[in-house]
Amino acid sequence: MPGLLLGDVFPNFEADTTIGQIKFHDFLGSSWGILFSHPRDFTPVCTTELACAAKVSDEFKKRGVKMIALSIDSVEDHHNWSKDVMAFNSEAEGALPFPIIADHKRVLSVQLGMLDPDEIDKDGLPLTARCVFVIGPDKKLKLSILYPATTGRNFDELLRVIDSLQLTAQKKVATPVDWKPGQKVMVIPSLSDSEAAALFPNGVTTKELPSGKKYLRYTQP
Repeated sequence: MPGLLLGDVFPNFEADTTIGQIKFHDFLGSSWGILFSHPRDFTPVCTTELACAAKVSDEFKKRGVKMIALSIDSVEDHHNWSKDVMAFNSEAEGALPFPIIADHKRVLSVQLGMLDPDEIDKDGLPLTARCVFVIGPDKKLKLSILYPATTGRNFDELLRVIDSLQLTAQKKVATPVDWKPGQKVMVIPSLSDSEAAALFPNGVTTKELPSGKKYLRYTQP
């Protein structure tokens, strides 16, 4: 994603969407945000993805995360396709619970590094890849994942990483491999043992290692 790195302020773009014209920072307000792109409306993998996103939208809402999707199709196509997306979810009712950005001129797709050079439309133009951007309340980029058009995302994983991002934004901890909410976390190396003891009343345990270095410190958040 050329020009957009972790910690950068996310562009405050204006765009047409299924809920009308938006200015991105105003749309987010003081919330976290997740922007995810898909290659094309009325395509199989994209339909399964947005149907899943709609199904778990309440989980993002619980975490104070506003969702918004993007592809190169028109607002009209987005509205029509949304009916297919919701029909795919047999238990879902009503309208798609998040807006979709119409980027038919590929302005945002280029700006944000979203185009997949290996996926070409009938006019020979590249389609959007499956990008994920998580933006914090400070409007800075907290996480980015780039999937090719051929590979559908795992929304359980996106919820997991948001749980990690939100926890580690508040506490001086890091989450280990395969971490899930409720499990132990790791004390960051920059904290001394005395600082860690003061910050974590549930206690800190240290794993003994052959090196003798005591850098694997765990606590219950």
